[in-house]
Amino acid sequence: MKASVNSQQKPPQKIRLDKAARKLILQYPDGEFSLPAEYLRVYSPSAEVRGHGASDGTLVTGKIHVGIEKVAAAGRYALQIFFDDGHDSGIYTWAYLRELCDEQEIKWQSYLAQLEAAGNGRDPDESAVKFIQ
Repeated sequence: MKASVNSQQKPPQKIRLDKAARKLILQYPDGEFSLPAEYLRVYSPSAEVRGHGASDGTLVTGKIHVGIEKVAAAGRYALQIFFDDGHDSGIYTWAYLRELCDEQEIKWQSYLAQLEAAGNGRDPDESAVKFIQ
């Protein structure tokens, strides 16, 4: 469901952190969106993940078990998300959060394809080494 450009700049009506389910739930006038912590972590808007300048950024791997410790307002324009792996440098603007909601399936499938192409996984406990008998 695509929101109008104007509504993308507005904050959600409600923001709820479900620590047990490791999800951030955002309520907008046109619906509710549930964003898993892993998805938010791998699509962090931080320079660490996105890169500096024109670089392609970093493929974040092994975050299947990541959780969210807390969220905090960043002025009137964004949220700061504090993950339990220590990452907290991304500022998620209202427009970016809405983009993550609207494009969740496309972005997630793209991420999974990038992981597979790189030979990496979502679970940090899984070895990338494949044993052949």
